[in-house]
Amino acid sequence: MGRIEAICISREKGTVKETVADAELRVKHGIVGDAHAGDWHRQVSLLPSESIAKVREMMPELADGAFAENLVTSGVDLAHVQIGDKVAIGNDVLLEVTQIGKECHQGCAIRQITGDCIMPREGIFCRVLNGGRIQPGSSATLNPSL
Repeated sequence: MGRIEAICISREKGTVKETVADAELRVKHGIVGDAHAGDWHRQVSLLPSESIAKVREMMPELADGAFAENLVTSGVDLAHVQIGDKVAIGNDVLLEVTQIGKECHQGCAIRQITGDCIMPREGIFCRVLNGGRIQPGSSATLNPSL
């Protein structure tokens, strides 16, 4: 079983996301307090800690949230996820995968420093099907059949 390693939000679009101790996820919205929340298909973004660790080999100071990810996971096989798959978090939250990857924005600092950005290939975007509170350490399970 996987887990949530970090939760990251930003109050304004275009700013770096910062880690928080817990978060409330709402149906048809996303993470309460995050600038990217709203009634659209990319309410919550996930990125595997295993992928971030590879970039940290070149950039040890890289903080969680640097790729604008909301949830940093570990032990969840996001590399083989498909649109429509579900991710259960903790006892209550259920996400549905709506998009895999996204185009890296112009001037991406990570790409400039390392020559690569993992979000276009490894970032997963979801909408909230069932809300609730989560915190780092919450379980995270890929459930394609839910």
